Amino acid sequence: MKFIFVAPMFMFGFVPVAAFAQEETSPVTVSGSATLASDYRFRGVSQTDKGMAVQGGLTVTHESGLYVGTWASNLSGWGTFGGANMELDLIAGYKFPLTDNATLDVGLTWYMYPSGADDTDFAEPYVKLSGTTGPLSLTAGAAYAPKQYALANVSNHPDSRSQKQDNLYLWGDGAMGIAGTPFTAKAHIGYSNGNPGLGPNGTSVAPTGEYWDWSMGVDTNWRNLTFNISYVDTDISHREAARLQPNFSKGQDGVGSISDGTVMASLTAAF
Repeated sequence: MKFIFVAPMFMFGFVPVAAFAQEETSPVTVSGSATLASDYRFRGVSQTDKGMAVQGGLTVTHESGLYVGTWASNLSGWGTFGGANMELDLIAGYKFPLTDNATLDVGLTWYMYPSGADDTDFAEPYVKLSGTTGPLSLTAGAAYAPKQYALANVSNHPDSRSQKQDNLYLWGDGAMGIAGTPFTAKAHIGYSNGNPGLGPNGTSVAPTGEYWDWSMGVDTNWRNLTFNISYVDTDISHREAARLQPNFSKGQDGVGSISDGTVMASLTAAF
């Protein structure tokens, strides 16, 4: 929209015009982030052999609520993901308000492992309900991956090629600012139910078939930077992890577990 001011100056025989333009708001926004983390834990299980992770994401959102995005991280460790050293997620969904302080988000994530072996990629639809009440923000979500070969417990038997398994993940997140401080307290709990054992090329998302994961931590912000420190753990016992060795241990040495409790730190820059 343009606003034009006209001031006639007849004594000089001309009319000067000053125009002030107000830039229109684009219906599309682009946002992204880059993260340096001490570990990459996916539902409580390390994906980087308990090592550091470099991660980044980009999301394009339309004012209607439709969005598409991508997210990536380095990988290593258990099962080697068919030889891939990278996870690349493609994401699409629709987010819309239910009330003034509640939002529903429905979408799908396609998990990819570039340069890895065949049959490691899989799709997982999800739904998330988020809301706020006072200083507290809450999210409840469910992700269900329908039966796919990448989630199956595959053996060397020829008939195992036709196997397909599904996976269910339920979770809840909470965040609340700590009054009088620059910190935000955060908590997470999740429940996995799917294929027991490591699938083809170690891509099972529920390695013991059924387990819980949780985390507690704090965030603090400075400009576009967010620093987080959290404690992450699962209820996967050492006895359960032993059945998945040596893949399920740091360096695949058969000692310990990559689902043990740990303190994680991360620094994220948003843009």
